[in-house]
Amino acid sequence: MAPHYTGFLELFPAILLGYAMGSLPIGYLVAQTASGVDLRRVGSGNVGAANVYRTGGRRMGVAVMLADAAKGAAAVLIAGAGPAAVAAGVAAVIGHIYPVWLGFKGGKGVATASGVFGVLAPWPTTIAAVAFGLIVARTRFVSLGSIVATVLLPVIEWSMPGLRAIDIGATLVAALILFRHRGNAARLWARTERALGT
Repeated sequence: MAPHYTGFLELFPAILLGYAMGSLPIGYLVAQTASGVDLRRVGSGNVGAANVYRTGGRRMGVAVMLADAAKGAAAVLIAGAGPAAVAAGVAAVIGHIYPVWLGFKGGKGVATASGVFGVLAPWPTTIAAVAFGLIVARTRFVSLGSIVATVLLPVIEWSMPGLRAIDIGATLVAALILFRHRGNAARLWARTERALGT
């Protein structure tokens, strides 16, 4: 049992760092500062980039998306390499989705995950990002692009040689993001999902 606890204790600082960085509610703060809007009470009620886009416009939405990706990437880079970097990245996504500052009600984690795995797994992330962009451009459904990219990334990552911890981390994050998109998936199936720009 000792090695198990020793391993966790070694990863704990990286987990704490990742969660702290990921939990920074950038979309919420930007919307509040720029226009006094509480994202939790408008649009989808989500504090991520898509709702910022709908309520504050394209420029603000893109800025928040990039900032959310940057905090995920920064958490990984600061943590270093190996399992610690993966632990920090997964924790950053969890922090974004469940930020303590907003009563554990945050975004859906896609942008933050793209920053995390852009560092940990650049090629799978690039392919997933291209798929996301093509689907959103074609359908105008951000949620559909997010779901497809989320499924695609761990599938590609497992098929490539590399650190097994990254494969596991990508799978855990994908499961969490898909769980957060369960409502979107139901609306897509029912054809009641809102398209971007509507």
